[in-house]
Amino acid sequence: MGKIYKDVKSSGKNNKLIEGKLRDSSSPDNYRGPRNDIMLEEKIKQELELIRPHLQMDGGDVEFVEFDEATGVLKLRLMGHCVGCPMSQVTLQEGIGRTIKEKIPEIKEVISV
Repeated sequence: MGKIYKDVKSSGKNNKLIEGKLRDSSSPDNYRGPRNDIMLEEKIKQELELIRPHLQMDGGDVEFVEFDEATGVLKLRLMGHCVGCPMSQVTLQEGIGRTIKEKIPEIKEVISV
């Protein structure tokens, strides 16, 4: 058991450990930091997992690269038959982009890298 965890456990207070920092769990949950970025990234990856089988049926695929929360830009990598396909940009914007933007409003733009 790590030292930080022992200290939190033995303190007997309602504290939570977030990225190595303590905060009182009774405070408003308005913490914006690495943990929220990770949660949003996981949500994006989950949505991509639902989209991937449709691309894979035609020999393509998509991979998460990066999401910039400040700008709302989601960077994806198209793979397989999507690479070099003349319809890949339509698939990216009208298929993947529209679907994922409906589910996750923080995403403003989807681009291929």
